[in-house]
Amino acid sequence: MSIKAVDLNYVYSGGTAFEQHALFDVNFEIRDGEFVGLIGHTGSGKSTLTQHLNGLLRASSGALYYNGENIYAPDYDMKKLRSKVGLVFQYPEHQLFEIDVLTDVCFGPKNLGLSQEEAEARARQALELVGLDESFYRQSPFELSGGQKRRAAIAGVLAMEPEVLILDEPTAGLDPRGRDEILDVIKGLHEQKGMTIILVSHSMEDVARYAERLIVMNHGSKVYDGTPKEVFRHYKELEAIGLAAPQITYLVHELREKGVDLDSDITTIREAKEAILALWTENRRKEGGGKSDV
Repeated sequence: MSIKAVDLNYVYSGGTAFEQHALFDVNFEIRDGEFVGLIGHTGSGKSTLTQHLNGLLRASSGALYYNGENIYAPDYDMKKLRSKVGLVFQYPEHQLFEIDVLTDVCFGPKNLGLSQEEAEARARQALELVGLDESFYRQSPFELSGGQKRRAAIAGVLAMEPEVLILDEPTAGLDPRGRDEILDVIKGLHEQKGMTIILVSHSMEDVARYAERLIVMNHGSKVYDGTPKEVFRHYKELEAIGLAAPQITYLVHELREKGVDLDSDITTIREAKEAILALWTENRRKEGGGKSDV
């Protein structure tokens, strides 16, 4: 399974005085089971791009393939695509509307034509995946905490049983605890279900910690595509386009300038901690073979 974009272009309000070119010749392929971070400054085209991936927007030119099929072919089943490529918008809890959580999560499967029994089975499984047990099923979605609402909304998309899950700023507006809970849920979906994840985020720390690959957008064009370590080597170039590297990257470079022998590719706090402890232990050993206190 893969998603492949070939020379993708998109123009808003084409042929009018308000015409705006939002995507320029974008090319990439996302393979089955990847965890991809999509980053870029506001207006870079990343949200526009994600809405192409399940057919909400149609490219002005170029092609988009899902499992080898061009989704712009005349006889392509767009409804089926949208059940396989799930899109969670920013602040998805604003779309909660039913009388209780279970009924809300059942909405998508029932819209696919499933029976009430089949829809409830899917909804229960999806709610379990996001960590909401039976005690939440009959609660009003509006009585939940911010993080719980977000998880219920994600469950509504998961109940459609997508193969690909796209999340547009899923931690926006949450406190640190709620943010970590949501990101751990997403990580679990990737690791336990093998689901392909596309995470749109402004947090360089989050994509460095969770994503295996980063695609960087700038003014509608793809400018970098690689592992987090490969992309964050260009931290100065990222600054020039309104982004940055994780804060730990800057700290590591400052320590290196002061003579501390750390790997310049460190991008997470955990990596930095392990490297500093290893360096400290080695220095203790060289200084006299004393026992480490660690």
